[in-house]
Amino acid sequence: MDKILAAAKTIATARRTRAPLAALAADIAPKDEAEGYQIQRALHDLLLPKAGSLVGYKIGCTSTVMQQYLGIPHPCAGGVFAKGVHDSGAKLPAADYVRVGVECEIAVKLTRELPVSEGPFTAEWMAEAIEAYHPAIEIVDDRYVKWEALGAPTLVADDFFAAGCVLGEAVPRSALPDLLHVVGRAIVNGQEAGTGTGADVLGHPHNALAWLANHLAAEGRGLHAGQLVLTGSLVKTIWLSAGDHVRMELEGLGDVKVTFT
Repeated sequence: MDKILAAAKTIATARRTRAPLAALAADIAPKDEAEGYQIQRALHDLLLPKAGSLVGYKIGCTSTVMQQYLGIPHPCAGGVFAKGVHDSGAKLPAADYVRVGVECEIAVKLTRELPVSEGPFTAEWMAEAIEAYHPAIEIVDDRYVKWEALGAPTLVADDFFAAGCVLGEAVPRSALPDLLHVVGRAIVNGQEAGTGTGADVLGHPHNALAWLANHLAAEGRGLHAGQLVLTGSLVKTIWLSAGDHVRMELEGLGDVKVTFT
């Protein structure tokens, strides 16, 4: 546990000071993703006083385009904190990030508890636990000297690039379009920067949600009513500059906007 806490403290310090994180020292670097998630949980405890409560999760690498981009062939999870959640139209300082990026996502808000005892979870099971859907911009931060050299375990330990999100208006389950055919468009400064569909997210966003529920259950943890989950990007990450204006359009779900000042 000394090793886990030492790694978490190193990552927390880098995040608080916005100093690019180099590879962790060999004696504290996670040897595998399971150890990476142990560090992540310790990191969350350290971040809570500044970041606010843990209000949900993000799932990364749920689409082929993102798995190929990051070189990781399976989903990974990170935390979402209260102070990182913003409403559409937010204006956020680019200087609050090391290298800010955005992803186009379908977010869900849960309506009930999903305790470990109910697992294993399926996509159909997860659909019944959703209160509403949001068009969402996940904010990611390349807060590393060179992320390509770190490996998945360390990226997992540091919440897998997670830096918050921007949410559009909620769409109730009763008004939901067919998520398989929802087309997402990423538009930066008026120019299209990427497209994808709901089917690109592990075949269906509910599959990603089931993966998360089963992943947490394996650690003895459940999902909770009111929690937010970002199900994964429909497009490749778009890295931004100060002054960029972003709009994500998701057919049938609406749009969501943010400007990085």
